[in-house]
Formats: sequence, C-alpha cells, structure tokens
Amino acid sequence: MSEAASGGESLLFLTDEQLRKGIEAMFFAYRGFTADPDRILDGMDYGRAHHRAIHFIHRSPGTTVNNLLSILGVTKQSLNRVLRTLIDDGLVESRVGRVDKRERHLFLTPKGADLERTLSDAQRARMRAAYRAAGPVAVQGFRQVLEAMMDPDQRRQYQTLKEGGA
Repeated sequence: MSEAASGGESLLFLTDEQLRKGIEAMFFAYRGFTADPDRILDGMDYGRAHHRAIHFIHRSPGTTVNNLLSILGVTKQSLNRVLRTLIDDGLVESRVGRVDKRERHLFLTPKGADLERTLSDAQRARMRAAYRAAGPVAVQGFRQVLEAMMDPDQRRQYQTLKEGGA
C-alpha cells in the first residue's frame, strides 16, 4: 500500500494527538497569515477588525451594514466603532440606500482600496507560496477541510461570496 493511501486510511481513525497537532498547526498558520497585515496596520491604530471590515467591503462593494454584521459575526456596537474610524479616516464611504433610506451601503474610497490591496497582496503572497509548496491535491483537501469546519450558516455565506454574490 502506498504512503498516500495508508495516510488517507489512517485519517479515518484520528487520535487525540493527531487532532491536537492539527489544532496547533491551524493556530500557528493563522498567526502567520495575520502577521503581515498586523505589521502594516500596527502604525495606523487599526486591528484585525478593521482589516476584516475592509476586506469584506472590498469583496462586496455596496454591502449593507447589516450584511457586514452577519458576515463578521460581531456586535452592532463593535462594528459601528470600527466603521466610524474607517469613515472618519477616509477609507470607507457610507451611502444611504436608494430603495430603503434606513440602509447604509458601504464602499471603499480610493484610499481604502489602496490599503485593502496592500493587506491582501501580503496575504496572497503567503497563500501562493504555501499552495505552491503543498501542491494542487493538498490545496483542494485544505479547502474541503476548511469548508467542513464551517457551521451551516457560515458555509452558506461563504458559498454566496465564492459565487460572486453579496
């Protein structure tokens, strides 16, 4: 039996030790994945919440505040604090809804788009290097594992984004 086949079979019976190693690998990978944006944001008095808001506003221009709340899974108070800073600093623009005047639609300004590009370029470089090192089969398996870890609501939101929707 090949090493790949035996490795796959052994995954059917995961030990606590194998799971611990996976948890720790994910922890350190996340630290690496966020390290570059953290360094960029450090001198700007922004944190990961700002980065996530910028990312998803870029991903879905015109998204509503309520949709962003749903995607980020944060409190309204927390998001409002982040958005207020981004708007005041000229990175995000909030526009009143055309159909429903109570809605606020969010867009990156050119300055916000520049910051988003800088942050994403750093993460894309890290992801590209890791994907190339791991190979296409591992990349597909990695995505399958990540999607399987998502709660059903999160998976639906992810699928909507993946398909180019809101």
